[in-house]
Amino acid sequence: MLTEQSVIDQITVLEDGQIQVRRANKVLRDGVVIAKEYHRHVVFPGADLSKEDARVQLVGQVLHTPEVVAVYEVAMAPVEKTK
Repeated sequence: MLTEQSVIDQITVLEDGQIQVRRANKVLRDGVVIAKEYHRHVVFPGADLSKEDARVQLVGQVLHTPEVVAVYEVAMAPVEKTK
């Protein structure tokens, strides 16, 4: 019997507060994985966590403090050219 499974199998935190999330989509035959593909996305500091996996939400709630979000936003702001 073929079944499909989708699981968050990796959550990585970067120094600047970004959370990298990897989802593994698996096809199983009688409980044995016969195919697997990965999808990755990044959750940036200050991003909406409401649609993320519960574990990613917990990591984000702890990690994305107002200070971390502010530092990230400053780092991502465009740099003005001086004449």
